[in-house]
Amino acid sequence: MKSIKVYFDETEDILDIRRDDVFKAVFARNNKISNGALSKLISALIYKEVKVFTINANELPIDNIKDKQIRLDINCRAESGEYINVEMSLNPKPFEPVRLEFYASKLFTAQDIKGIKRNYDDLKQAYQITILDKERLFKDEEFFHSFEYYDPIRKVSLNGKSRIITLELSKLADIVEKSVDEMNIQEYWAIFFKYLTDKSKRNKINKLIELNEGIAMASKALKWVSKDEIERFRIMSEEKYELDKQSDLVTAKREGIQEGILKGEQKIIDLLKRGKSPEEILKEYDI
Repeated sequence: MKSIKVYFDETEDILDIRRDDVFKAVFARNNKISNGALSKLISALIYKEVKVFTINANELPIDNIKDKQIRLDINCRAESGEYINVEMSLNPKPFEPVRLEFYASKLFTAQDIKGIKRNYDDLKQAYQITILDKERLFKDEEFFHSFEYYDPIRKVSLNGKSRIITLELSKLADIVEKSVDEMNIQEYWAIFFKYLTDKSKRNKINKLIELNEGIAMASKALKWVSKDEIERFRIMSEEKYELDKQSDLVTAKREGIQEGILKGEQKIIDLLKRGKSPEEILKEYDI
């Protein structure tokens, strides 16, 4: 494949690749650029060169925007047999670690080794890869983790075939200040995801694109998505739905609080009318 030339102007507005719908649109399209970008991203995170062979991605339903509440992921398989699931999460929940363990287990055990010519040695490696933004899951300052079954007391690895890999984009404040020449490949991708839409970091992003073929491919695919009016409208519709949903929840909560206050005030008035003293009311409500 010829060298890909991509450049983001300092004034250019770019779709946020951290949105899971944009992430999916960039990495799960059925073409060489998108497939190449996904292969390069996975290779960088699992320390092993792989080429994605098949992709099964959650589809974005057009007819019912409410169906898009699920987190979109990209489930794929490498030519060498590895099973890999990649996802982007803007707002991970506190239960995220056990959730990752659950889906990593499903990814591994979903393999079929039935038959007289197969045994457990035929199981392929399985990787659950999750890119996390905003919230910190782990207390240390490391943004990149690769988890496996391990005895922490005796410092012995099980050498199993399943891995959970996480990138915490909330831990990059110091790394982004480094020279690009001092960064490793995992830092390349993390900085790309986190600061792509930050115009003050545009020169650094362009440098990463120049140095890394996978990031150049992802940037090329993102430019296609940004220019595709249908795709952009779909993403805007998703964002509008999420903002409307959030606004509705906040409004309902505020109205509920206000309604509770009014009911409480009315109950106190009724108690006073029935001859209850303020001290008795305070005692009754344990105030």
